[in-house]
Amino acid sequence: MPKAAYSSSAAIPKVLCCASVEERTPPHVAAGEGWVTAEYSMLPRANRERSRRDVSKLKLSPRSAEIQRLVGRSLRAAVDMQKLGERTITIDCDVLQGDGGTRTASVTGGYIALALACRRLMEEGVLLQWPLKGYVAGVSAGIVDNCALLDLCYAEDSHAMVDLNCVMNDAGELIELQGTGEGRAFYAFGAAGTGSPVRQRCGRTDCSAEEAVGKLKRVDVSDAKRMHCRRKIERKEENCENRFSVS
Repeated sequence: MPKAAYSSSAAIPKVLCCASVEERTPPHVAAGEGWVTAEYSMLPRANRERSRRDVSKLKLSPRSAEIQRLVGRSLRAAVDMQKLGERTITIDCDVLQGDGGTRTASVTGGYIALALACRRLMEEGVLLQWPLKGYVAGVSAGIVDNCALLDLCYAEDSHAMVDLNCVMNDAGELIELQGTGEGRAFYAFGAAGTGSPVRQRCGRTDCSAEEAVGKLKRVDVSDAKRMHCRRKIERKEENCENRFSVS
């Protein structure tokens, strides 16, 4: 059973993702096509305080149901169901340690497990064609104290004015976008005018810390917030590569 333990670039949330293959499909799937689905769950001690298991409540929590549908939709966007054939791949995402960003970590780790499962099916001669159309990954973003941040931890996420989860493919196309502005309204990327105010608040992932802090000087941001953004960006630059282990 292929599996991938994935953590974010800051190695804070840890999600174990396993792929299981069944030689059958749900009744709603068309003949000759496959299916990819996902299940999501958190261990009771994944957070700072113990949470009850869904099985003890005799129902799936609304949060878990929402997240596993998100993961399933995101992964299906990367699969050619006809090349997959009449089989189902189920991705189980179990949160070992939650500290913000577990749903996007589940998308990225789930894709790794899915790719490993497809590779094994190819090696065993079950699949004759590679069924994946491209790469898929997810990341969380937000605005904290009017500063745009990427890959938020729990402390940042719990105080975020804007919270956004983004899933994209390797062509730079959006697959899923979830965003809410409880603390303030925000502009989408590519808004009319001089560009996105969100980008002007802080640095992009493709610019250096000095360039990012320079952008902050053009808006009304305190020195403390500016230094917070500088440290955040520098940490992201040091941990620019996602780390994951495969077994």
